[in-house]
Amino acid sequence: MTGVFPGDNIRILVNTYIIMKGREQLLEDTDEQTALFSALADPTRLSLVKLLRLQRAQDALCVNALADLLGVSQSAVSQHLRVLKSIGLVKGERRGYHVHYFINQDALDRCRKLASTVLSMKESGDEQLCQEFCPERRKQDVS
Repeated sequence: MTGVFPGDNIRILVNTYIIMKGREQLLEDTDEQTALFSALADPTRLSLVKLLRLQRAQDALCVNALADLLGVSQSAVSQHLRVLKSIGLVKGERRGYHVHYFINQDALDRCRKLASTVLSMKESGDEQLCQEFCPERRKQDVS
């Protein structure tokens, strides 16, 4: 006899809720994570971040110093800094004729969290997601 038992509707609702929450968690922060990884995907920008994270705000570096240290042109450094500033990771401060750049510590902490969320291993409900969305698994469960 096949039929719907009283507890089945509740189980279906709970499973649907769990799956929807799983989707929300997957999509959470994805745009921000994409921007972060895109910005750091360039070797020069990654080198800039590594270099700037060693500097305190009072020891910030100007474009000329950064260009010399990295062995690239000043215009290249400026363009890369523009990208890093657009995600909030780098701040600039005018000192006399030059702007000196340093890491925004709050943004760096946020970037660490975003990267950690993507790269950390967690137990998940992937088995349940597979059962719900994989046609092959549904066929096996029915038989």
